This record gives sequence, structure tokens and C-alpha cells, in this order.
Amino acid sequence: MHSSFLLLPFLPAALAARPFLNEPTTGIDEALANTPAGTLPDLQGIVGLPDFDWAARRYMNVSDYTYYRNGAAGEWSYRNNLEAYNRFRLRPRMMVDVTNIESTLPTTILGHNFSAPFFISPCSRGGLAHPDAEKNFVRAAGAENILYIPAFFATLSMEEIAAEKPSNDSQTLFQQVYLSSNDTETQQLFDRIEGLGTKAIVFTVDSAADGNRHRAARYGVGSADSSYTYITWDYYNKLQNMTSLPVIPKGIQSVEDVKLAIEHGAPAVFLSNHGGRQLDGSPSALEVALEIYEEDPQLFRQIEIYADGGVRYGADVLKLLALGVRAVGLGRPFMYANTYGVEGVQRAIQLLKREIAIDAGNLGVPDLKAIDASYVKWVNNGWYS
Repeated sequence: MHSSFLLLPFLPAALAARPFLNEPTTGIDEALANTPAGTLPDLQGIVGLPDFDWAARRYMNVSDYTYYRNGAAGEWSYRNNLEAYNRFRLRPRMMVDVTNIESTLPTTILGHNFSAPFFISPCSRGGLAHPDAEKNFVRAAGAENILYIPAFFATLSMEEIAAEKPSNDSQTLFQQVYLSSNDTETQQLFDRIEGLGTKAIVFTVDSAADGNRHRAARYGVGSADSSYTYITWDYYNKLQNMTSLPVIPKGIQSVEDVKLAIEHGAPAVFLSNHGGRQLDGSPSALEVALEIYEEDPQLFRQIEIYADGGVRYGADVLKLLALGVRAVGLGRPFMYANTYGVEGVQRAIQLLKREIAIDAGNLGVPDLKAIDASYVKWVNNGWYS
């Protein structure tokens, strides 16, 4: 016993040096070991969002899977997106009545009502996983009443995606865009988006140059947006005058840019590093949210702030909400879930809803809207650093 205590000072370093795991070893390799390559395990055997990655990697061909999975350069930001949440410990409160926690999951995003504080982030080429492509995201998001933001480089056209909404147009979609400096084309695009009944435009601003994607280059599945792009705050103000819809900058990665977004009248900002696919060394959304909280937590009350990147568990969502993030996006987990079609996407939504609720219950949060930074110890504990 005495000799083991002597190792304690070295434990953080040992943990920090542990190999990166794309998904944890929670028994799936043993439980689903008989699943033949190129087939999917029974959907009921999928018990958490990381399982969809495991299943997709064995089902999809290597180049299509690589398009979803790849990150920039050595993929340190991709890894950090996943590991950042584990550097901060939760601070559970006991003896709290949490029996009504599920009823507190609904939230609003730009005034639109949804059943949970998370949404499907824009991810390109849904057809790589399933022939119905983005139709499955519309159908599943509508059935579960969460937000879906179609990607600009979707497999299906915006019109085909919008056609999947209920005939009464009761479902809310936002639309992601990449823009060139051609104002005529931009105006036509904005008019087209408005005409489809879309409620907001999500303008990706973290792709001003091509992504440095080594893994993608090996399989010829590089960035869909590979040009240098003119993106400034003056240009953003110009865009605001070209549409009646709210324009949300996506890809904000510093507190300075959050403040500039407020100065320039943005209705919301979207913290993201493009899934770690653009600039290796860029921070995770959790780290940016923490930077905002530490410098000026009131910013979360001045503007709606959304975040995505590396979220795989209910506890991940709770850590972002605790800082003041309004809603949390997920991309890759839903893309992998789409290998099962609409049923897979809907199961992913249901799994995450349940995890958020039971994790909040075990954390001692009686009302999700009352969660705050006191529920997390915001000190880097040295794991995965």
C-alpha cells in the first residue's frame, strides 16, 4: 500500500499521457463483436452517442467515413474538443428534489420553442451515410421538436430539405451558409432562404481559408469550401441589410469577437472551431465559453450564445449550459446515427435527452434553467491536458 501512495504525485502526468480514444471502451467491442463489417448492429444495441461512431466506422466505406471524421493537421483540436470536458469536475448537490427535471428541458432559441437545449449542427453530405440524406434530419428533428440547421453543402438542395417539413410549416429550420463576395449571388441566396420559410441564417465565419486536413487529403475528401473568403464585420453589417432574417455568425472563438458581435448587432453567436477541421490548435467551444465567463459572464445575458464541438454526453451539455450557453449543437454523432436512417437520428436525440435529464438529476439540478457555474469546478484537473 505504501509504495502505491508514492506514485500519486505522478498520476496526473500518467493520465495526461494516456493514448487518445476516439470513443471509450465501454464493452461495445465485446457485446457487438459478431457484427460483420459492412453491416450495422441492431439499433437497440446502441446505448450512447459514441456507439454510433463505432458502428459507422465499421459500416461505411473508409473514404466516406473519413469525410465525416477528419480533422485539421495532427487533429489535436479534434481530440481536444472531445477531451476538454473531462478536465473539469462536476460538483453534485445532494438532497435536492429533481423529480421534475425532465419538464424543464424545453428552451427557446431566438424566440422559437424547442423540447431540449440541443440541436443538429450543420454537417455536409448527409448522403454519404444514407440515401435519404438530410431528409432524415428534418424528420427526426421534427418528431422530437429540436432545431435542425441544414448545411450549405448538403447532399440535397435547400428546397428538397424544406419540402420534408410538415405541410403546416410548423417546424423551425435555420440555414447555414458560406458566402462569396458576389453580392448578387448572396442576395439571390438570401431571398431563396426567406422564401422557404427558414427562420434564421447561420453564417460560417471560421472558414476564411482551406482547412489543413491531412487525413482527408489521403482519401481525396477535402474541404467543400477551399477558397480564401472575404469576411469582416463591415461585411457582416452589409449582410444584415440584405435580409430580414437574423444572421448568426458561426465559428466565434474568442471573447473579443463576442463583444464585437454585440457591437455590430448580432442576434446571437455560435462558438465553434468547425469540429477541429480548420485550424489545429484552435480552442474548443467549452474553453471559449469559459473564457467568456471568466472575463464577463454578463455577456451570456446580452446575447444568445450557442456552442458545438466534441459533445457526446449529457454531462458535456450540462457543462456548457452551466456557463451560460443557451443551446448546444452536435454534428458528427447525428451524421453517424444517420447510417440507420431516421430511426437512428431519432434514437440519438432520445438518448441525449435522457442523459441530460438523468445527469442533471444526479448533479442535483432541480430546474435546468437554474443551472449555473457553481455546479462545476472550473479548475483544470490535469487529465487529458
